[in-house]
Amino acid sequence: MNTRTASPFRSPRGALPNLIALGWTLLGYPLGIALLLAHAWWANLAGVLITAHALVFAAYYIHEFAHHSIFRAPGANQRWGVVMTWLTGACYATFDALRRKHMRHHLDRADVLTFDYKAFLERSPRWVGHTVTALEWAYVPAVELIMHGYVMVLPFLRKERAAERPRLLAVIATRAALFGLLAWVSPTALVLYAVAWILMVHVLRFTDAYQHTFDAYAVLEDGAPVPADKVRDRAYEQANTYSNLVSVAHPWLNTLLLNFAYHNAHHERPIVPWHDLPRLHRELFGEQYEQVIPMADLLRGYHRDRVKRITSADYGEVGSGPGKAERFLGAYGVSFLTAV
Repeated sequence: MNTRTASPFRSPRGALPNLIALGWTLLGYPLGIALLLAHAWWANLAGVLITAHALVFAAYYIHEFAHHSIFRAPGANQRWGVVMTWLTGACYATFDALRRKHMRHHLDRADVLTFDYKAFLERSPRWVGHTVTALEWAYVPAVELIMHGYVMVLPFLRKERAAERPRLLAVIATRAALFGLLAWVSPTALVLYAVAWILMVHVLRFTDAYQHTFDAYAVLEDGAPVPADKVRDRAYEQANTYSNLVSVAHPWLNTLLLNFAYHNAHHERPIVPWHDLPRLHRELFGEQYEQVIPMADLLRGYHRDRVKRITSADYGEVGSGPGKAERFLGAYGVSFLTAV
């Protein structure tokens, strides 16, 4: 094959869908911000929704680039991944750190964390826990804010990570200057941007919350192993993974989340890019698969259990048949946007 004419995309079908999706991400983001700066309320509303969706795409592209599923060249995936971390606010950790954490999720078939927010809340004064509870009740994703905040302070808490401090300070200063500029132009636009970012977090955490019933382990160091207390083979992985599809009847709606909801197919073949996952899902599992849970069946539980989920000891249980997700509590703090 002539390397000069070979497609840079890993999949032979990757050019058009990625040009469209990346184009929407990179153009929708500034378009959304421009609408946030407008004076008409309807433009502001459109700006919030467009900005939030561009951020959702950017976040799921971080996941794609972490798996090197978009481009043939690892360096291209890495560079584009860095761009997406800056858009989403995940740039306080390095892209490589985000990637290492997520790869452990696949390799260990567990939710491996280096920061146990539940233990943090238990050790904290009672008012901290009450504040987190009140914020989560009001749909402010306080747990995710704590996780993001911990990423920002971690290099200052551990001497062995002191080398990371100059880069982190530069990132904080740059983003503070950009947000300061936005506030100077329009304080309202800054508030609306925060709303768009929180909407992104809710979309991601709603999807993340119901994709696994893996065990969660807080380990002190990145290389610490998870307990060998059970067999975590591929059968275990699939049995504890769920595809919470946006729509079963209208598969195209799943592209609103870059097909991230086809999670069983993704875990079976993590290198397959987002646009090929529906076809892979059909090939592997057919049209009727017991691990599929439509998002419509999860919305009530996401609302009902939003406070209980903060301190729950596990993710709940998934049954069978109609109403199988009724006792599926879900998880907080498992975002791939935080490297802890």
